Amino acid sequence: KSLSAQLVDLKLIKPDELEACLQELQENSADDDKLIRLLERKNLITSFQASRLKNNELEGLVLGGNKLMYQNASGSFARVYRGCDMDSGAMVGVKVLRQRYVADEKSVAHFHREAELCMKLTHKNIVPIYGVGTEGDYHYFTMEFVEGGNLRDFIRIRGKVNTKELLRCGADMAEGLEYALTQGMTHRDFKPSNILMSTRGVAKLVDFGLAGDETSSADESVQAVEYATLEKNTGAPRNDPRSDLFFLGAVLYELACGTSPWTGGGKREARKQFSRYTGIRPIRQVDPNVPADVSQIIDQLLRVNPNERYQSATELLKDLRSALSTHGGGKDDEHKAPRISTVMCVESRIKQQDLIREYLSKHGFRVLMLSSWERAVTRLKSNPPDCVLLMGEALNGQAASAYEEALRWSQLQGVACVLVLAAQDSDSKDSLKLNSSSRALVTPVTLRDLRGAIVESLQSNLNRE
Repeated sequence: KSLSAQLVDLKLIKPDELEACLQELQENSADDDKLIRLLERKNLITSFQASRLKNNELEGLVLGGNKLMYQNASGSFARVYRGCDMDSGAMVGVKVLRQRYVADEKSVAHFHREAELCMKLTHKNIVPIYGVGTEGDYHYFTMEFVEGGNLRDFIRIRGKVNTKELLRCGADMAEGLEYALTQGMTHRDFKPSNILMSTRGVAKLVDFGLAGDETSSADESVQAVEYATLEKNTGAPRNDPRSDLFFLGAVLYELACGTSPWTGGGKREARKQFSRYTGIRPIRQVDPNVPADVSQIIDQLLRVNPNERYQSATELLKDLRSALSTHGGGKDDEHKAPRISTVMCVESRIKQQDLIREYLSKHGFRVLMLSSWERAVTRLKSNPPDCVLLMGEALNGQAASAYEEALRWSQLQGVACVLVLAAQDSDSKDSLKLNSSSRALVTPVTLRDLRGAIVESLQSNLNRE
């Protein structure tokens, strides 16, 4: 069957859209590579989809009635994609078991168990699971797509947060754990990458993949190394909810001072050392500016002896809410937990749009992609982003004037600005006016270079505030 027929069968492309592309190609309509490039240029498929099509990997592009658009995250066990429901057009998250585990009955059963356990969880601070399924060799489940990023990337970008943000984030996480326990579940893998931050600043727990029950937790192969090490050396009972609270304390520690409580890095052998958990420096030794009541909460969460920790999320919430009241975050105050930064990128080239959007989204940014500077100015006036990213090669000679306008908004609204000049315009870099929250780069640049410049400019704005 031809590629065009398969695209229609999969509903990746509408028949009328495909027909228009084939007419444009005319005598080259049977050239699959040219068809793929045209579809991508017209923004009918994403760069991720184009890459799969070029490799003749059509299986798994549509799962459970959802088109996979971009890969958002990848772990050793599964990958998470941004998907689009083909009936409603809504964005969904699609978690897919990696192919190397498909032949392992134990891994497949564990993957399905995660989804089936979590489908009963309905709470504002837990990412909901919608459905679970199998298509051919693909095992997947669908869930809410949280526009934002995970807390690991957020901390990498923002570093430490202010006291009110920390306490609100802590309360969100504790409420999620409190509710899960009412449904008979603990998390068992609590860490920054398993906490998503929505663009509205709401923390949501995800990946209860190691959630404990009385049968599975006896199998050490499906326990997080950190939990196994901590509980084995403290005599904690199986599926102890206080273990989740210990690792919640570690997350709050990092939010409070911008530094991980752990020593020895992230390698498995280091995580198996009990001294890693007994040797945590008191937080006020690391950052004396952390308020005393906040440090007391975090230090109590990180007590190695489980009997000396908070004994429940409910008990913890009482102290977090009391501290919030002290630090100006009463119940009637607007929810202002840590917020995801919005980057508005001006880029007209489709492939570059996809690459930048996918990379920055993966690293915790909300990305607004606009193809013209005129549209960007309208957005700046109505709803300024946190950062403007100007790609000089796509601005058709407007790079300098666009940058000057963006710099004005930087001064008026605190908008950070990053300009990427084309190589032929490199001489103009020295004449640019730069401030603490603006950066100028010259092509060629890597995506990592872009992210570094964005982070630096945003951080300068935060320091200035």
